[in-house]
Order: sequence, then structure tokens, then C-alpha cells
Amino acid sequence: MDRRFMTVLGVSLLFALVVSTVFYTITNRGSAPASKQAQASDTKDLVVTTKPLPVGTTIKPGDVKTIRVPVDQFPKGAYAKVEEVLDRPIISNILQDEPVMEGRLAARNSGAGLAPIIPVGMRAVTVRVTDVSAVAGFVMPGMRVDVLVTGRPPTASDTITTTALQNMMVLSAGTTIQPDARGQAMNAPNVTLLATPEQAEILTLAGNEGRIQLVLRNGNDQDQKATSGKTISQLYGYARLPNGGGPPRNPEAPEDRPKRVWRPAPVVVAAPTPRAPAPPPPPEQIVVIRGNTRTVETIKSGGAAADPNNTSPSSPPPSTVPNPGPGL
Repeated sequence: MDRRFMTVLGVSLLFALVVSTVFYTITNRGSAPASKQAQASDTKDLVVTTKPLPVGTTIKPGDVKTIRVPVDQFPKGAYAKVEEVLDRPIISNILQDEPVMEGRLAARNSGAGLAPIIPVGMRAVTVRVTDVSAVAGFVMPGMRVDVLVTGRPPTASDTITTTALQNMMVLSAGTTIQPDARGQAMNAPNVTLLATPEQAEILTLAGNEGRIQLVLRNGNDQDQKATSGKTISQLYGYARLPNGGGPPRNPEAPEDRPKRVWRPAPVVVAAPTPRAPAPPPPPEQIVVIRGNTRTVETIKSGGAAADPNNTSPSSPPPSTVPNPGPGL
């Protein structure tokens, strides 16, 4: 009895195992295509680069490829088809295996090189510079500079240096429109700046009528300082005249450079105080006593006594004084 029960139980368990295996296999076969289809519907093609693409490059078929990414990880502004990015210039560097974004591409057939980088309404103006005026070659694409102009205005007799433009963006240095990978200085005889139409006129006039000097500035510094310019007279310590000129020019000096001349301060001497004329000395007189008569005679300049009987206007009459008599 127990043996028969155990046999029936074993057969039942074996039958249940076979039925479960068959049911699982049939169910798995039916759900596998649905799972793969659901997995395929959750991904999307994404266009990425196969190599680094610098600014000014036009995308070719070998420069991009597609990969599968989840739908929720698809970047905004990216492309799903290679045809959408072919023959479009690049306006911002793209690294290898980086998604191609809409903001990094210019419109199709907009040209190659520098033209696609210029925003609508702006202009690219090239100015000729030297190693010194270009900050010893450290002006590279993407930097910000100020433009200084040195010249002599038509109505002034003194040379002046003034800041014509500020916070100008450098588009290219020479024929290079992107910085060197090692960040080294480049000797570029020409620098192209991004400018508005009005700024383009100022740059052109400054390059033809004066000397241009570029001043490098911090890219985060957006402030613009108002300056009045400096003249040679101010450089050497002279006050600036109202008409913009300096001290009198010396035609004999070949370089016509004003020089500071030291002059001593004038000495003021007071006028002498006028003196009153000295009174004439009193005339010399002699008292003569004759008996009871006492007379006073004046001595002339020759030393002789004046004649008492002389009544000329030049000698006063003698005075007669009574003799007081003996005993006086």
C-alpha cells in the first residue's frame, strides 16, 4: 500500500515537472520578441563625431557616425540622422565621440573658414600689427583686446594716444582661426577682429591715419572705461592747452620734441626812496670890533673877507652892533 502510493506520487511529480517545463518554454518563446521590440523602441540613433573637428571644418560623411542611446538620454538639440549634418561648417570645436549639436553648426552652404563664425549683423575687420603692437604675439583667437590709436589730429600740433575701441573679440590671428593646442604665441602680421559696422569704420580709419596698438584684457572683464587720451606734452609734464597743442615747437630740432626748460624765478628789486636835498652849509663869518663899533663880515669862498662897504646883492650888508664898552 505504501509502495503503491509512493509510486503514484513520484509519477505525478514527474508529470507536473514536464508540464511546467513545456509551459515555461512556450511562454518564453512568445514573450521574447515582444521584449526585444520593447527594448528597441526605448532607444534612438544619435549622431556623434569620429574625430576632433576644429572651427571652420565642413562635416563630411567620414567625420560622423550614429550610436544607439536611450530615449531619455537623447540630448536636446542633437541630430539622429547623418544627412542632417553633412556639408555644414563648424563654428565651435567638437571633440571625438561628442554629439553634434545644433549650436555648433552653421547653416548649410554658408561657406567655410572664417565666414560662418561671423554672427548676423557683425563684420570681420583685419588690421595689420607688429609683434609689439600685438602684445608680443600673445593675441590669439577668442581673446579680448582694446584698440589704441596714436596720431596727430588736424587741428592740433601735438601727438595724442587715445582708446578708440574696447572689448573687441579676436576672430583670427594671421591665417589661424583657432588657438594653438599648446597655447604658444603666434607671430601673426594680421589680426581679425569682430566688429559692428560702425566699429569697422573706426578701425579702418585708424589703420590708415594713425598707428594701432592692441591691449590684451581679461575675457571676464566687460567694463568699458572712458579715457580722455594722453598727449606728448602731458607725457613730459606740460599742461594741456585748450586747443590741444603743447609748448612752442622748435623748427631746428629734427624730431620736434618738446623739452622742459628750467628758468630761474625773476628777482624783484624795490625802487630806491628819494632823499631830500641837503641844506647848504652856513657861511663863515668874522666879527670885527673897531673902538665902540662891532661888525660881522662874511668870508667869501676865495678866503678874503667881504668889503663892509660893498653893497652888491651877492654879499649881505654888514651888521653893526653897538660896543657895550669896556668891561664886557
